[in-house]
Amino acid sequence: MCEKCATTGRTSLSRRGFVTGIAGLAAASMALPGLAMAEESGTPQNAISPSDALKRLLEGNERYASNKAEPRDNSAGRAARTLGQHPIAAILSCADSRVAPELAFDQGPGDLFVVRVAGNIVSPDGLASLEFGVKFLSTPLVMVLGHTSCGAVNAAISTVRDDAVLPGHLPGLINGIEPAVIAAKANDPKDLLAEATKENVRLTQKALVKGSAIIAEAADAGRIEIVGGVYDLATGRVAML
Repeated sequence: MCEKCATTGRTSLSRRGFVTGIAGLAAASMALPGLAMAEESGTPQNAISPSDALKRLLEGNERYASNKAEPRDNSAGRAARTLGQHPIAAILSCADSRVAPELAFDQGPGDLFVVRVAGNIVSPDGLASLEFGVKFLSTPLVMVLGHTSCGAVNAAISTVRDDAVLPGHLPGLINGIEPAVIAAKANDPKDLLAEATKENVRLTQKALVKGSAIIAEAADAGRIEIVGGVYDLATGRVAML
């Protein structure tokens, strides 16, 4: 899917604009040192290890699943956040309306850098966005978040198993999920949807490293960790893979 998308004029234009924006931000950051700090003083909240960032997410998920989310005043710190952002994690999640990472991990404004696309697959623009999070926002953690009963994964199963024909641009999207379905199907699982969902997360984790030198270098240097999890729609809990 990524190769197909990369050949379109619309995607190329989008990525040129993205690179231009990054260059402008870098120049602005050098001209205005305060732009790079969400806090007016002190250590940025994401100056933590990948394991500490994951711990914070999982603790927040437990609060959410237990219906004990922390009370928040979303207006607090709003002015400070105009100076910059310091998210503790970049999350690639599905666009499903039932999956909201900020809620699922009980985090507030400025805490998460979220990229969402149906099936939580890697697209050129999504990959560029995650590169931005890693390179310029210094996120210590990258999470690929799948979820149970994923319609996109189920559609990929239909195309692989039943030769279903999908309308519009859906075939291009589903092409990115089919390898996970094929890999899961080879093991003849009792629940193909559940296993394909997990495999899709794992393959996406690998695709992030394979498709981006920025992400690969940060991972090799230990500056970031790339993890995968599956959000359970019924319980609200995230199971790490």
